[in-house]
Amino acid sequence: MKIAAIGEAMIELSMDDAEAAVRVAGDTLNTAIYLKRSAPDLQVDYVTRLGTDAFSDRIVAAIEVEVIGTHAVERDPDGTPGLYAITTDAKGERSFTYWRDSSAARMVFVTPEGPDFSVLEAYDVIYTSAITLAIMPAATRAALINWLHGFRQAGGRVVFDSNYRPRLWEDQDTARQVVAAMWELCDIALPSIDDEMDLTGETADAVAARFLALGRSGALKRGEIGPLCLETGTSGTYPVASKVVDTTAAGDSFNGAYLAAALTGAPQNDALRAGHDLASRVIAHRGAILPR
Repeated sequence: MKIAAIGEAMIELSMDDAEAAVRVAGDTLNTAIYLKRSAPDLQVDYVTRLGTDAFSDRIVAAIEVEVIGTHAVERDPDGTPGLYAITTDAKGERSFTYWRDSSAARMVFVTPEGPDFSVLEAYDVIYTSAITLAIMPAATRAALINWLHGFRQAGGRVVFDSNYRPRLWEDQDTARQVVAAMWELCDIALPSIDDEMDLTGETADAVAARFLALGRSGALKRGEIGPLCLETGTSGTYPVASKVVDTTAAGDSFNGAYLAAALTGAPQNDALRAGHDLASRVIAHRGAILPR
């Protein structure tokens, strides 16, 4: 099975008082890393656009260390990667500061002749998020959604995580329309309860009811109370994390472990538990990616 994760790989500064650890991260990249670590036999490639500068080289090297394919990473001599800094409060809750307006990833798939998605044709599964769609030009975004419809009709599977970040979107109505279109399109849905409530204004119960009615596979992530299975509508009992240092990549790591189990044939209960257990480990560590 060949899986492509589409998104933005960034330089991460994880702040600890006056010190900053420099790492590589990004929502779909985090998921790709945890997916590959959890299911080493799966082929996982990353699809993005970077520059040819030293930081872009550092990102490519970090991806390759994880045994994730980089042949679909576009390199733009005029581009640079985005950068973000994480600060956390005493409860491990995150605050982000971004420098990404000129990120080369915003122009992934863009060519002088128009959007070109041919690199994606070789894959069985495509994973992406609303962050990826939000940073794209509107024309590229619309073309990708249209292309994904054809990809599914040809037998491919689409996995989506909303990861709603208001500042990245033109406006909330556009975000609602695009995210709703992706929920209708995807085969595996991995929404987070807080993101959906922020985006739609619904209550937690209304969000859950909407996704259960949608009839997709996947999980509604609900933090410490554990995920809701979208296939069955059931919710198991999940242990609360014993230590919370930094909630960065909690959802991304859940996605990676869940997909590793689900895509290799594990029952939904096992996939949900794998996702919850990995996320509990990740939030006890500072930064998005656990040390290898």
